[in-house]
Amino acid sequence: MNEHYYLDDVDRKIIKILQRDSRTPFSRLAKMLNLSESTIHMRVKRLVNEGVIRNFGIDVDLDRIGLNVLAFVLIKAEPKKYEEILKKLSESKEIFDIYDVTGEFYALLKVRVKSREELAKVLDFVGKLDGVTSTYTMVVLRTIKEKKFLDDDPT
Repeated sequence: MNEHYYLDDVDRKIIKILQRDSRTPFSRLAKMLNLSESTIHMRVKRLVNEGVIRNFGIDVDLDRIGLNVLAFVLIKAEPKKYEEILKKLSESKEIFDIYDVTGEFYALLKVRVKSREELAKVLDFVGKLDGVTSTYTMVVLRTIKEKKFLDDDPT
């Protein structure tokens, strides 16, 4: 399923509203967009079935709940052990995202923890995994831009 799904203006408006508040009732969406509630229901159902909308959730401010140390960790690994490394990394609750990347490094990890001490423990865990040959860590000082919503730009 590598085809792109075409979003028309109505789909974009629905997504934009639901990104801000996923609890918005279909009846309210229908009034906001001057469409029938059944049309909204059909469109949202199609967006979900096509995999455009993956879930309806909330946006938690991780800093407010104490996970205020954010770091990105690049890893190099032995190719034969890479899949097993990814599996073990995926099991760590402190590792929020794992990206398979091109270039000098094999993967990019996004880590969120409460303290530098916890970060050190995560880095020890990653560095000791069988097959990890090296790591490079960047601690985030401040976030300038963190995009969470689809823009109005139809690109």
